[in-house]
Amino acid sequence: MDFTYTETQDMIRDTLARFLGDTYGFETRQKFIASEAGRDPGIWRAIAQDLGMLGASFAEEQGGLGGGALENAIIMEELGKVIAIEPYLSTVVIAGGALKAVGGAQADAMIPEIIAGNAIVAFAYAEPQGRYDLANLRTSAKKDGAGWVLNGHKGVVYAGPWATQLLVTARTGGNQRDREGVSLFLIDANLPGIVRRDYPTVDGNRASEIYFENAAIPADALLGGEGTGLPLIEQIVDEATVALCAEATGVMQKLHEGTLEYTQQRKQFGVPIAKFQVLQHRMVDMFMEVEQARSMTIMATLKLGLPEKERMTAVSAAKSKVARGAKFVGQNAIQTHGGIGITQELAIGHYFKRATLIEGQFGSADYHMDRYERLALAD
Repeated sequence: MDFTYTETQDMIRDTLARFLGDTYGFETRQKFIASEAGRDPGIWRAIAQDLGMLGASFAEEQGGLGGGALENAIIMEELGKVIAIEPYLSTVVIAGGALKAVGGAQADAMIPEIIAGNAIVAFAYAEPQGRYDLANLRTSAKKDGAGWVLNGHKGVVYAGPWATQLLVTARTGGNQRDREGVSLFLIDANLPGIVRRDYPTVDGNRASEIYFENAAIPADALLGGEGTGLPLIEQIVDEATVALCAEATGVMQKLHEGTLEYTQQRKQFGVPIAKFQVLQHRMVDMFMEVEQARSMTIMATLKLGLPEKERMTAVSAAKSKVARGAKFVGQNAIQTHGGIGITQELAIGHYFKRATLIEGQFGSADYHMDRYERLALAD
């Protein structure tokens, strides 16, 4: 795909790339994830306040730069190139996307806080029994006076340990798997009745198991209509899936570049292994997967504003392709490096771990292939 960014989009990409190149080297990242907090809050503040990047996808009247999903994809790809642990996906793409869709007083209050870097939002949607079914919910929100009482368990909530707010899916009516009766809430992460168990993930991020035990939440925590939130949730998850594909493209690019450099340095029989034809073919195949992932991601990004069926079809096509590409590039990178490729000391292993987790996040390749087929065959 031949696609040319605008001058502003080029500026966003180049500015962020320079900043991350100066502040997010591999050794520095290792120090971040080894710290008690698991991150350096100063990086997030700098991205927000010095660079203004957290406002790139918001409208100018909201204090942003007037961009949208494509700006999110540009930023996510650059974050992927340094396997950044910043909560951009959950805060800006997911929570920001939900607030833009709903609008009103909630958006007017929260979006400036997101842009300023004061708010970090974690998306609490996954449940142990749910797999990839967004409607399969046991977490419930029951009316209590003017507000709600929240009970349930959310698993693997990325950025949970750092969150100031939680974006929570819960059932306000219907049965466990019904499409109707699903609602979306934006709540304070420190409310009484919220119990958190934090842990590191295999890719260097931090996540939480979150338990709601009769947590009282105010009436204005509800985003959108009561019991009609599933289409909004599906929309923001699709937007997040495409942003994740962009991150994967950055990760895959670095896997390819790191492997290519290794083949030029590593010698066997007195010559660099890059001279071996079979490895030359492998490097080309890896490069093609990266370029195809980038093209599919841009295609899906440009279709996010289409009607539901077209949007979902494009997203599933992209995620299925990118997930398979990430697996191919990651496995070939490790195979070429040999055992050293999975050591803690070498960056390539950390990129491989992130690529592996991306494969299954918001739906595996098989899940999205199945969804694509169902949508394509639907009337």
